[in-house]
Amino acid sequence: MAEVSYQQASRLYPGSPPVRAVDSLDLDIADGEFLVLVGPSGSGKSTALRMLAGLEDVDEGAIHIDGKDITSTPPKDRDIAMVFQSYALYPHMTVAENMGFALKLKRVAKSTIAERVKEAAELLDLTPYLDRKPKALSGGQRQRVAMGRAIVREPAVFLMDEPLSNLDAKLRVETRANIAALQKRLGTTTVYVTHDQVEAMTMGHRVALLKDGKLQQCDTPRNLYERPKNAFVAGFIGSPAMNLKSVTVTSQGAQLDGITVPLPRATLSAAEQSGARTLTLGLRPESLRIAGAEEQGAKMTVELVEELGADAYVHGGIQVGEQTERFVVRADGRKPPRLGETVTVVVANDNEVHAFHPETGERLAE
Repeated sequence: MAEVSYQQASRLYPGSPPVRAVDSLDLDIADGEFLVLVGPSGSGKSTALRMLAGLEDVDEGAIHIDGKDITSTPPKDRDIAMVFQSYALYPHMTVAENMGFALKLKRVAKSTIAERVKEAAELLDLTPYLDRKPKALSGGQRQRVAMGRAIVREPAVFLMDEPLSNLDAKLRVETRANIAALQKRLGTTTVYVTHDQVEAMTMGHRVALLKDGKLQQCDTPRNLYERPKNAFVAGFIGSPAMNLKSVTVTSQGAQLDGITVPLPRATLSAAEQSGARTLTLGLRPESLRIAGAEEQGAKMTVELVEELGADAYVHGGIQVGEQTERFVVRADGRKPPRLGETVTVVVANDNEVHAFHPETGERLAE
């Protein structure tokens, strides 16, 4: 096991000016931690992982494992094991041979290889398949073999680059639960890359969100959800996404369809100090509710209803200033409104209202 530290680490690709695929990344990963790197396509998450693996150069800064600078250390000497999106199994070898091949190259004793393969197979429920070839396995089983190949090496750090992307939805949910449980059992420091924010939120001890090569926020899944640092984090974390709208702000709060959404005094003070006459208001679908007709609230015309059983997500237009903006509201799945119906929407909890600077996108007050 080991600690990992990115210290102002950057990866530059040729261009005029150079493209900073990873830009001055500062990130400390604790011993035994499961950290997830997440972000949209092109955010630099896979590049950051490959820099740690030694598959990409570190053009500026440094990377340390267990206090040792490994920036210039060859990949084979970094004591890491990587699981890729593709299984990359040798088709002519059995499961057992695939899992033990890296140890065989290191000239580890056959008895030791057999013992480690047996232990990993038991962890991954692969014991009945050790004599089979990869073509006789399902996608999920092949992915477990790829993980077993990493486990038998007993590395200081596991690196996983979108290992579940090739699996169907049901198997992906099952496998991510297995990976999280396995990591907890082994206690090995793990850095996991995904573009799926649901996957990130359900697996990681902490989640690091990147955009355009820059780290936006690194925190626990709960803190990312409840206290996003900026509008990008707020919009990326959560499903469905947070409603983010530019609204007029007064001394009382944010204006929405003729009503005032109350804002904390610290938020109003921060908006006043910045000179902003508008702000970006953030409301999650689950922080809104459809109210009775007699309650005062914003009027929304229903344009789409997504029925998901216990819940329904209602899409519709609400007047914001001179424009009609689309909002998503969570509703009771047993009694959803009808298409074309006009409903009253209110904030369910004033403590779940978010406000961001209209230009910088930074959170207004903590």
